[in-house]
Amino acid sequence: AQGATVALCGTRVAPLEALAADLGERAFVTPCDLSDGAAVDALPKQAAEAMGGLDILVNNAGITRDNLFMRMSDAEWDAVIAVNLTAAFRLMRASVRGMMKARWGRIVSVTSIVGVTGNPGQGNYAASKAGLIGMSKSLAAEVASRAITVNCVAPGFIETAMTGALNAVQKEKLLGAIPAGRMGAPEEIASAVVYLASDEGAYVTGQTLHVNGGMAMI
Repeated sequence: AQGATVALCGTRVAPLEALAADLGERAFVTPCDLSDGAAVDALPKQAAEAMGGLDILVNNAGITRDNLFMRMSDAEWDAVIAVNLTAAFRLMRASVRGMMKARWGRIVSVTSIVGVTGNPGQGNYAASKAGLIGMSKSLAAEVASRAITVNCVAPGFIETAMTGALNAVQKEKLLGAIPAGRMGAPEEIASAVVYLASDEGAYVTGQTLHVNGGMAMI
């Protein structure tokens, strides 16, 4: 938490409560289904009431419904856009009001290397993550004069349960495309987010920080 009071949001309450227990008394659990528009609209107020204010927003939700373009259903498209992009828009819209009044704020959205490079079978996911980047630039230009920064962090391949399920051949092929020769650690993404949310990042806005081991040099 790096000294911040945090509200942990998501649909799986048990992991959130476990994380809150590790973080201590300055962590609060505020469950939310990001596919539910009304719940998303209410979340910033709930979080602010729990924490005593809201001056940093981190959009870190992401789902996939992969399929080739010609086979992708409307439902697969809509589900990914709703959670990855529309929910972020709603949260940013609601959160920035208080930041404008306070004349200070930080918004950091976790996008993806796929939002810049594209990826076969992930047209919906790529569109949602590219949308986050464009949306963040637009908002950054609107609120910069109020000492509010709006940025993105774009991870490459990170060591997670998903990448851990890859077989040896898949991992070898993947690592061959990464000049650093390894996948990133979740902590390396967290460090990038913390920087952009800190006072040290005050003059950085409308930017996308790529954390991908050189896989895409953008």
